[in-house]
Amino acid sequence: MQNEKRFGMKTLVMACAASVAAFGVVGGTIAWLISQDKVTNTFTYGDINVTLEETDTGIDNDGDAGTNEYEMVPGNSIDKDPTITVEADSEDCWLFAKLEKSANFDTFMTYEIADGWAPLDGVADVYYRIAKNSDADQKFAVLKDNVVTVKGAEVTKEMLNALDADGAKDYPTLTVYAYGVQYDLDIDAIDTAAEAWALTQE
Repeated sequence: MQNEKRFGMKTLVMACAASVAAFGVVGGTIAWLISQDKVTNTFTYGDINVTLEETDTGIDNDGDAGTNEYEMVPGNSIDKDPTITVEADSEDCWLFAKLEKSANFDTFMTYEIADGWAPLDGVADVYYRIAKNSDADQKFAVLKDNVVTVKGAEVTKEMLNALDADGAKDYPTLTVYAYGVQYDLDIDAIDTAAEAWALTQE
């Protein structure tokens, strides 16, 4: 029940462990102060792991939530819950959601993006946010209220029937993609959302 896309970028992180032990013994007028200071630097690498999941509707009976089917009724909202997870201990990242619509999608359907996402300037249907490092999985809904809505009066029975005329099955489709790119403003190549997004397209 999982449609998953992973995008990982290796990073360099520095973990510093410092310990200071200080103790003294005072007796009469004589005192000894012994101190020890040690800093250990360990260099390793970080990672970004992003998954994309959606509830299986079961309508197509294929057991694959990545190929869901939905029944359109004019004016009705349809539950659709694509959710991007940034897995625990991933590095800070630019998180992107790309929504790819069929040519006829806007004729029949509409949706809004969930709160917290910003549109990427100059790139249609791509949204981003910053996900900071966490020791727990972080889940981000893509669609507001986890629904898409079939348009009302402007969608007629004739229009719906025409989608399957002569077995064409020209149904509207909406595909969601998820990407994660290292977030580090000290690295010029990825210090803006646009630059980070460009890396996903190489």
